Amino acid sequence: MMSGNYTSLDNQKVSGSVPAVTDPGHVTVKFQDSSLQTFPPSEAQGKISATSRPPSDADDSFSKPVSSSDEPQQGGWFRTFSVATYKPYFDVDTSDVLDRIKYTLFPFTGGFTEKTDGNPDLYGPFWICTTLIFVAASIGTFVTYVAHKLQKKEWDYDINLMTWSAGLFYGYVTLVPLGLYLILKYFSAPSGLVQLFCLYGYSLFVFIPALCLSVVPLEIFRWVITGVAGFMSATFVANNLRAHIEAAGRRWFLIVAGIFLLQLALAFVLKLYLFTVTV
Repeated sequence: MMSGNYTSLDNQKVSGSVPAVTDPGHVTVKFQDSSLQTFPPSEAQGKISATSRPPSDADDSFSKPVSSSDEPQQGGWFRTFSVATYKPYFDVDTSDVLDRIKYTLFPFTGGFTEKTDGNPDLYGPFWICTTLIFVAASIGTFVTYVAHKLQKKEWDYDINLMTWSAGLFYGYVTLVPLGLYLILKYFSAPSGLVQLFCLYGYSLFVFIPALCLSVVPLEIFRWVITGVAGFMSATFVANNLRAHIEAAGRRWFLIVAGIFLLQLALAFVLKLYLFTVTV
């Protein structure tokens, strides 16, 4: 029998036939209702509609709220360090800056705060302060150089003129408005901090032509130029803040007088350090 079986297997290999598999028929598989999930869900979540919601193990970034801009949205104190926070204050063009500079040349007219109330900018103050720094350093260097050459004395460049000018103008246009902001808030007459930065920044524009005219080697002329520039700058600031500060009560006059005298003090410091040539 063993030899007969081996012969039958060899015949199947040679002929290449495969044994037939019995068909078990149609098998019905029934799942319990408790294990089924309704798909798609009846309610939409996030930005994905109910008919196209991804499975739970997919990337859920599509279901998060989409911002209208590509920049990350930050809140709290983190907004202070975001560039997007300061973009509206630089949204001005050349015509806007020149139009606001005209108010500084006519300080008695007022109207600067009303002009910039809806859109105070920081571009103008930054540009004016930066220009003042380079003008002060270049004019001061040129004046001292000419004075030394006329008297045939050796001249050395003073790098401290640049750093001192930067500290003076940037510091003044930052610290003084900040201090005034706290004072007005204390007297229940608060003003916008950016509005004060804008006002004080533009108030320094008159010192740019004053510095250029200081090349004239006449001491009395330099005193006159310094006085006129300081008076115009002080009048511009005080006149534009007077109407707002009157809400502080009977002490409004002292506040305006302090603002006026502080601008004159700035002009006096500029005269002593930048408008005076010592050989």
